[in-house]
Amino acid sequence: MIKVLIADDHPVVREGLKQIISKATDITVGGEALNGQEVLDKVNSEKWDAVILDLNMPGKDGFDVLREIRREKQKLPILILSIFPEEQMGVRVLRAGASGFLNKESAPKELLNAIRKICTGGKYVSQKLAEKLAYEIEINTEEEPHKRLSNREYQVLCLIASGKTVNEIADQFSLSDKTVRTYRERLLEKMNLKNDVELTHYAIKNKLIEYIKD
Repeated sequence: MIKVLIADDHPVVREGLKQIISKATDITVGGEALNGQEVLDKVNSEKWDAVILDLNMPGKDGFDVLREIRREKQKLPILILSIFPEEQMGVRVLRAGASGFLNKESAPKELLNAIRKICTGGKYVSQKLAEKLAYEIEINTEEEPHKRLSNREYQVLCLIASGKTVNEIADQFSLSDKTVRTYRERLLEKMNLKNDVELTHYAIKNKLIEYIKD
């Protein structure tokens, strides 16, 4: 039996994941965590076959938790579950040590397959993420300005380019408006961009977000 830890600060999301997993005879939910520190405490105090980890949680975010787990439990399968589309965050989480990436909208259909895949030593990626990885290999990624951004700055970039306001981003990350504006200023400076219009154009051109015509 595969024992998984669900780490997400939203009760509705955790309940939904548990309902999906309850349909499987070979997977069971062994526990839940509501924030980053609780994830680390449970990973260090109990034995798990896999961790389902949300990127956006209070306190330590998913990237911080992922890095800390990898320092202590290098072989523990970790599936990142996020509201971010694969083309925005998938490559970054895999580089950070995740065993797979799954968008929350795809969870009802793909969650069980993803858990089984990573627990047999494989990497779970969707077709869209596989295409993104192929694109990353083809181009000279060292010259891309967005590669110099921190993970949080990159998340802010993608959200701004997707049309989110500073207030909405602050609420999503449980940060102050001032902090989000600081991230915005830093990423614009690092990428030599002047405003949100140039930022959005860059994101579309470099396939960081999808451009959907009306």
